[in-house]
Parts: sequence; structure tokens; C-alpha cells
Amino acid sequence: MKKILLAVTGASGMPYAFSLAKALHEIKELELHLLVSHNAKDVIEKESTESLEALLAYAHTNYDITDFASAPSSGSWLHDGMIICPCSMASLASISHGCQTNLIHRAADVCLKERRKLLIVVRETPFQLIHVQNMQNLILAGASIMPACPSFYNQPKTIDEMVTQFTGRILDQVGIENTLTKRWK
Repeated sequence: MKKILLAVTGASGMPYAFSLAKALHEIKELELHLLVSHNAKDVIEKESTESLEALLAYAHTNYDITDFASAPSSGSWLHDGMIICPCSMASLASISHGCQTNLIHRAADVCLKERRKLLIVVRETPFQLIHVQNMQNLILAGASIMPACPSFYNQPKTIDEMVTQFTGRILDQVGIENTLTKRWK
């Protein structure tokens, strides 16, 4: 059974987090493990029509981000990759500089040291130089960076269509086959 670790931080972009959690939940033979930051809980209340409880319900297991004794903090816990969506610039900076102030940062550090897939969906605009340098550090360390940029070649009619298309692209990046994204022909 595949295991994917999804971390949700306090950046704007909660529709992406919910769409991704739902898509991962619906995949048979996949366990979704979830980390939600304290700031993400606040942003969920402001941005989403869905509740934190609805997000947590998609997960096989969720972890307290202060619990450094939980499975994601150890390299011996095997999984198939970690996605941070959305990723705040504060979390990006902490991970880039090896500051493990919560379980999200620690789990990302473990992915890098164990050479596991780490996909970071950043949600900020415009980028300033420090943001770019932090992204560069993480790319050099083995992470993939994916700015939350919806596509328009599929001529979406709704925000949900844009979010779903982007969710499919995220799944592509972690090697999960899906039909959420319109393929170029």
C-alpha cells in the first residue's frame, strides 16, 4: 500500500489542499497521512467553505505537529513521498535552513536526508530574492518546487475546474496516475 504524507501550512490556497486530500483519499491502495499547521487551521476558517474536520476526515492518520515522536519524524518510517500544499514562505524558509520547529519541517528534512520525494507547492506572489534562494536551496537538496499556478489551456469554466486540473498536476509529480488533468494532445 502506498503512503503519501500531506502537510498543509498557513499559506493561502486551501482549495488546493482540500482537492488534493480528497483525490488522495479516493485512491484505493493508498494511505493519506496528514499534518496541519496551527496557521493552516486559521486560514481554513477564512478561505474554505469546508471545515478542518472535513480535511482531517480524508486522512488515514493525522498527526499533531508538535509530536516529534510520531512516525513522520523518523527515516525508518517508509512512505512514498511528502507534499506540502500550500506551503507558506515561513515553512519554506524553515525547511531550507534545517530549522525543525514543528513536525512538518522535521518530516520534510527526513525526506531530504532519506532521498524521498518532497514536493513543495508554494503559494506566494511576487517572489522576492530570499524566497527564490530558499527554493534554490531546496531544489539543490532534492526537493521539487511547484508554484500554485493553474493552467488555462483546458479552458476552465470554474475555479473548481482550475483547482482540479492543478491537483492532477500535483499527483503527476509524485507518480500517481490520475484523470484529473487534461492531457496535451
